[in-house]
Amino acid sequence: MTVLEVLSVASEAFPLVKTGGLADVVGALPAALAPHDIRVRTLLPGYPAVRDRLHDVREVARLPHGFGGPATLLEATAGDLDLLVLDAPHLYARAGGPYADATGRDWPDNLARFAALARVAADIGRGLVPTWQPDVVHAHDWQAGLAPAYLAFGTGEHRPGTVMTVHNLAFQGTFPADTFPSLGFPPEAFSLHGVEYYGQVGCLKAGLALADRLTTVSPTYSAEIRTAAHGMGLDGLLRERAAVLSGILNGIDTTVWDPRTDPHIAAPYDPKGIAPRRRNTAALQGRLGLTIAPETPVLGLVSRLTWQKGIDLLLAALPAIERVGAQLVVVGTGDAEFERALQAAAAAHPGRIAVHLGYDEALAHQVQAGVDALLVPSRFEPCGLTQLCALRYGAIPVVARVGGLADTVVDANPMALATGAGTGIVFTPDSVDDLVLAIERTLRLRRDGRTWLAMQRRAMATPVGWETPAQHYAELYRALHADAGRRR
Repeated sequence: MTVLEVLSVASEAFPLVKTGGLADVVGALPAALAPHDIRVRTLLPGYPAVRDRLHDVREVARLPHGFGGPATLLEATAGDLDLLVLDAPHLYARAGGPYADATGRDWPDNLARFAALARVAADIGRGLVPTWQPDVVHAHDWQAGLAPAYLAFGTGEHRPGTVMTVHNLAFQGTFPADTFPSLGFPPEAFSLHGVEYYGQVGCLKAGLALADRLTTVSPTYSAEIRTAAHGMGLDGLLRERAAVLSGILNGIDTTVWDPRTDPHIAAPYDPKGIAPRRRNTAALQGRLGLTIAPETPVLGLVSRLTWQKGIDLLLAALPAIERVGAQLVVVGTGDAEFERALQAAAAAHPGRIAVHLGYDEALAHQVQAGVDALLVPSRFEPCGLTQLCALRYGAIPVVARVGGLADTVVDANPMALATGAGTGIVFTPDSVDDLVLAIERTLRLRRDGRTWLAMQRRAMATPVGWETPAQHYAELYRALHADAGRRR
């Protein structure tokens, strides 16, 4: 089978830089696609966190576009990742996060920072790197959304196929119209069928309008975003392009997330021997200052602390969680009002509620290995990775019926239990009452030890890795490449 060359373009990739699930996907896909004869090189911005971990670095091009300072394209490796890195210190060499400063305010030049990334991706697609040219350019989220546009409005004989993946439609990258001249597009690109979006520059909209194929990260989300309720203003465009839109579930790296070998947890275990989980529960309780009580149910949440994730619903459900005698562990960071409210709840209920603000990779593993059930009360969820980790670790997921949560968790209703199919609890979204009822149902099932153990084993047997998603991506790339060949 012919090897296909793919350029993956993204603003983050695990383990180099991560703010959310995008990084996990971008970091895992290259290895997952290799068995399908798909060779991936990943283009990243040259943040300090990326530059500091590069090996075998070689300059392959100096970039003439006038990004406001000197810029070069580097070829390098980092672990298993084969990288191209846009080294532009004036754009990326700064303290803070990839998108915002230490106070959480977006960098004022984000359009320039990520337009540069997209422009370089398009140049690579057209042959910037003398020794390598991709068959497909795969852009991830708004930060790479202009790459298909630069290719569509560019010149030259060879244009690779383009794929645009939406990881979360809520983040669209819109900027004032007066920024358009700085982007280097021809005037006709500022149009309904180009980068214009309600009188502004729309980076994600441009990718959705101009890429050859569109994907998002679950089948249910691909349907939801074509509705007014979930389309975030882009539903009309997505309905128009439905024929080239597909939903491909994310996976997780099952070598990193493996309770049999996880170095972060107190006691390894597997589906045949789940009893050591109790030691992990005690270790988690001890680390976070919860009362160590083997019979007390422990609920967990590992998430961004935002409205999308239903954190206000969780806060409203706290009296019910206290009433049923459960403990609660929360790990994450997000909106200041939610952080303060959760900290206040922990202070008011010592030994019962523990809150860790900030993301801690080791602690995330310990939560999955130690809690009885993981709460995911999202209002919308393109795919979600935390529930996949929960399934892998036998932490029963309690999820809202939206997006990828609906696609990955089988509700343990009576018929499902009778047929041996339930792996979690699925409830109607956006309702405190339904969240409380779901928690109560979870704890009733937990009291039935035999049923609970069977659910845990089924959950742990659920295929959550990249094998099937990688097959779908490989088929997509090959179909796109074949179409491009027929056009030429």
